[in-house]
Order: sequence, then structure tokens, then C-alpha cells
Amino acid sequence: MAISVSERVSLLETGLLLGDRWVHETAAGTMDHTNPATGKVQKSFPVAGRVEIEEAVAAARAAFPAWRDWRPDERRLVLQRIAHLIGERGEEFGVISALEGGGPFSSRGSSVAASWFDYYAGWADKIDGSVYRPYSSRGLDYTLPEPVGVVAVIITWNGPIGFFGMSVAPALAAGCCVVLKAPELAPFSSSTFGRLCLEAGLPAGVLNIVTGGPECGDALVRHPGIDKISFTGGTATARIIQAAAAESLTPMVMELGGKSANIVFEDADLERATVLAARFTNANGQGCSLPTRLLLQDSIHDRIVDQLLLHLQEKVVVGDPFDPRTTMGPVISEVACERILSLIDRARDDGAGKVVLGGERLGGDLAEGFFVPPTVFVNVNNSSEIAQNEIFGPVLSVLRFSDEDEAVALANDTHYGLAAYVQTNDISRGHRLASRLEAGNVHLNGSGPGPVSPSTPFGGIKQSGYGRQGARVGLDEFLHTKNVFVNL
Repeated sequence: MAISVSERVSLLETGLLLGDRWVHETAAGTMDHTNPATGKVQKSFPVAGRVEIEEAVAAARAAFPAWRDWRPDERRLVLQRIAHLIGERGEEFGVISALEGGGPFSSRGSSVAASWFDYYAGWADKIDGSVYRPYSSRGLDYTLPEPVGVVAVIITWNGPIGFFGMSVAPALAAGCCVVLKAPELAPFSSSTFGRLCLEAGLPAGVLNIVTGGPECGDALVRHPGIDKISFTGGTATARIIQAAAAESLTPMVMELGGKSANIVFEDADLERATVLAARFTNANGQGCSLPTRLLLQDSIHDRIVDQLLLHLQEKVVVGDPFDPRTTMGPVISEVACERILSLIDRARDDGAGKVVLGGERLGGDLAEGFFVPPTVFVNVNNSSEIAQNEIFGPVLSVLRFSDEDEAVALANDTHYGLAAYVQTNDISRGHRLASRLEAGNVHLNGSGPGPVSPSTPFGGIKQSGYGRQGARVGLDEFLHTKNVFVNL
């Protein structure tokens, strides 16, 4: 990206969107944002307190009756305009994403978000009910799908631009109004998104944006004016939100963490399997469905490990997000960096596995940033902390297995259930494992579209959450069904 540092920072917009006004000063003050690649504060942003939460929810509730009653084709058109504007601003969003999150510069996030808005725009005028034959009387019985109301959308920092599409688009298509809590570790893209939605013609109050830390989120999820919560983030935070939401019995849809197993059998395409195994470095290792546990059949274990290490050393370049050679950037914060490195140290000390690559914070020109290199543990004990906990960093645990039953047992031996990967040329085995693996998404011989495809369902089981994003089921999360009986 050939623009100066000051020009890049000028793209970082701030502000709370409350109904029809932008707020830049609040009693709650401001927070500083630190660039993960430099370790330096690059901009501050306003924090929403209870006063701002009240105003945001009130604005959404006031806008809801009119938005719910908009002609479906008009709602479709405004969502299509949002999709178009997101796509047009791909380079701008790419700069913002690299500055706030540290990932290599790319316009992919905007193309993902645009595709989701375009997809759900198509659903906006196709929401219909059903007609039923009454069981024991004469009459007409039909259903009306209706928007649930005002939705609190809480997204996380590892790709907020994509989450606009995954979480906000279906809620708007269903006729809901939204209060979006931007992640405090990546707050700027949300402000740009809000301005873009108003430019597209979205009525004031239909989308409101607040930013802040846990206090802001707590006030939002406890608010009695919230009809549903859509949360994307970690399991620990989800427990806190769920406990708060229980006070008002507010329903939730949650997309949480994962510790996904990637099972490679000896009959797989080993070259392709090696490339997939390296995907744990994507998004700087900060992705919920990344294959962070590599299960290798005994006969190919050493060969795949050797190939993987060579691939990581030759193909993965850690560095400045705006350097076109960079394929992996820093982790999100100093806290995250120290947490990841501490976990690596504990695994070494506890004998949980052997480090064969990485494991130390990068120095030199990268010393001021939060850079953790690709780190690989072999001979990992599956009951250890490093194999069981979501690290959310570029750390891979490699385990051995002898046969299909052992592979399934190892893969399922976790409290997560988001994704699983199976590499085999035995298609019967692939289908057998797909039904036996405890995961919301199973990918055979590669990785499917997963969360970046709006036309397929995505979500987890066990402690990876519940509910689904994508496809018609993602729209249904923001609708409730009213039954109407007419006695004839």
C-alpha cells in the first residue's frame, strides 16, 4: 500500500452512532488504540457509558416500527447499496484492518462482507410463512415470520469487517434494528461501516454503533430493550454475557471458540495436506475455526512434520502488514502476546510436547510489535493445556494416531466443537468420520468455504456456541414465528 503512515492513520474514523448523530465526547472518556505491529498508540476513540447505551437502544426501538414495515423490496435495495459501497471501499477497509488488527494488508474482508450483504439482500423480499390444515376443526391456520426486534450485535476484533456481513446483514434483512458494539481492540472499521450504511440510505436508528470495554458490553446485554443478542467471541466472555442475559431471559446466538482437529490419513494427498496443516498461521493464528491440532497417522507422521516445517520456513513471512512480502503479522495486543508466550513456556516446562519451530517472541526490527512466530509442538499430550485450550495465536499441536477409531477419539476429546478437517482419499472413510466427529462443520480433503460463504450454515456445538450464521437458518435467528388461526 503506497501511502504514507499519516495518510493511513487519517482513515481511522471514530465516533459513536446514536440514531442520527455522531458522538465524539462522552462522560466515560476515551480509550487508546495501540497498533499491534509497532506497539505504539495510534489514535484514541470515545467510550460509550450507560447514557450512550440508553440513547442507542432508544434510537433502535424508535426506528423499529417503521423499518419492520418497510416494503421488502425497498429493504433489499438498501442492503444491496450497502454491499456495493463496501465492495467499492475495499482498499480503505484493507488499510483500516491492517492498522487496527495487524493482519497483512488485503481487501478480502470487504469482499466477504459485501458478499454477505448481497446474499441477505436477496432474502429480504422472500421471507414467507406457511399454511397448515387444522387437526381437529375447520379453519385456516397460517404463520407469520416477524423480526425479533432490537438486536445487540457484539463482534470480536479478529476480522470485524467480515462480521458486519455475518451478523448485521441477516438481522437487517429480517427487519430488525441493531445496536452494534464495536470491539475495543479494533474499533475503527465499525465507524467507517456506520457512515457507509447511512450513505446507502439506511434510516437513522436502524443501525447504532457503540464502542467500549466490558462495562459497555455489560450495560448493553442487560438492557431490557434488547430482544436478542448475537455474540461472536471467546467462551469465557460468552459465559459472562449469558449470565447477564439470563436476568431478562434474552435469547442469544453465539459463535465461539474452537480447537479444531485436522486428521491426516496415510492415503491422503500429502502435499495438499501439508499446505492445509499450515493454515493455523492464517489471521496471525487468530481464527476460531483454524486447524490448530494436527493428527497424523503413524506411518506418515515424520514425513508430514518435515514437510510442514519446511513449508513454514519457506512460505510464511512474518513482518510489517503493509510489506507485500508479509504473509503473517503480529497478534492483537501485548496482553495476547504475553499470554501466548506464557502458555508456550508452561507447555515446555510441563513436558506437554516438544517445540520444533518458533516459541520465542521475535526481535530485531519487529521487537516493538507483538510478533509471535509460527510455533509447532510435536509429541503433544492431548490432555495437556496446549492441546485442550484455544490459544488464539500461531501455535500448532501435533499428535499421532494409529487407526480411525483412535483419530476420532482424539479429535472429539475436547470441550469445543466448531470445526474438524479430514484428509483421506477413502471417500467412505471420509463420510464415516463426518458423521462421527463432534463439530458443527467438517471439511473433507481441504477446507470448505466455512464462515466466508453466506450460503452455507456455520456454527458450533458443545462450548463452541449455538445457533447458526449463513444460509436461511442464519436469517431465522432474527425471526420469530407467529401462528394465526381463523375459525371458518
